[in-house]
Amino acid sequence: MKKNLKTSLLLLAISTIISSCSDSGKNEKQQLVVANEKVVFPTFNADSAYSFVQEQVNFGPRIPNTAAHIAAGDKIIARLKAYGANVHVQSFEATTYDGVNLKLRNIMGQLNPEAKKRILLAAHWDTRPWASKDVLNPKATFDGANDGASGVGVLLEIARTMAANNTPAVGVDLLFFDGEDWGQENGGDPESWCLGSQYWAKHKGNYTAYYGILLDMVGAEGAQFPLEGYSYQMAKKITDKVWSSASKMGYGKYFIAKKMPAITDDHFYVNTLANIPMVDVLHYDPVNGYFGDFHHSTKDNMSIIYKPTLKAVGQTLLYVVYAEK
Repeated sequence: MKKNLKTSLLLLAISTIISSCSDSGKNEKQQLVVANEKVVFPTFNADSAYSFVQEQVNFGPRIPNTAAHIAAGDKIIARLKAYGANVHVQSFEATTYDGVNLKLRNIMGQLNPEAKKRILLAAHWDTRPWASKDVLNPKATFDGANDGASGVGVLLEIARTMAANNTPAVGVDLLFFDGEDWGQENGGDPESWCLGSQYWAKHKGNYTAYYGILLDMVGAEGAQFPLEGYSYQMAKKITDKVWSSASKMGYGKYFIAKKMPAITDDHFYVNTLANIPMVDVLHYDPVNGYFGDFHHSTKDNMSIIYKPTLKAVGQTLLYVVYAEK
């Protein structure tokens, strides 16, 4: 792993001064020289991120209004507090397209809270109530290991990593959106999705950030993250920053420089309602059901979670954040 990363970086004319890509030990620092600019950042531990994904899945499907949903949210809050974050919980109610009243919570953990320049990293933590694309049992519940838990796992590992290392120069806000996945499929109302981000964007007060990065379905083996349409339209500079950083880190096979259609996801409302430029790192596979053949099905379990994918996403985000001044 160490040798492969170093080879990739040398091919990109990046000099590795200190490197450690082991996921078995402590977070050792990397120092890279990119275009004569020194960037020092900690390594991302994929084993730890995987354990955070497993922890969420162990609660059961995090369907709003269930005990599993409450317990999983409480654990996210406890984890953030344990890593020294200032935690803010935004409790609210929302009605779904099919008339169900949900009790929801958006959860934010702020790291380096005194910093004026802030970067927003987000993911949703709820699970869709039915495996609506499952051929055999579309009314079954499912684990949501990739669709929900993978983004949570990456963000919690970033929080743990920053707590164990020097914080970046900028402030980092980890935002866990609720109520993202109870939407109407097959050409239904697009605003029936992303209930948490819609509410947060309308009720965020005076909060602002330099830019944001959303993670959605970021843990599957063979995942690819093309340039999502709204991201490219509304936050092109940030899209270029993230995807070029991934390429510098040797993760171009995941962050592919190919455009995909615009997808209504949490970032859409952060862009349009909160006026914060946010990009979407989103698994997209037009050959296999657009988001993989496991999307919204009982196949979305821990068997599809792949540590190198978690590593590629988490390491890229750490590089991006620690490179900010």
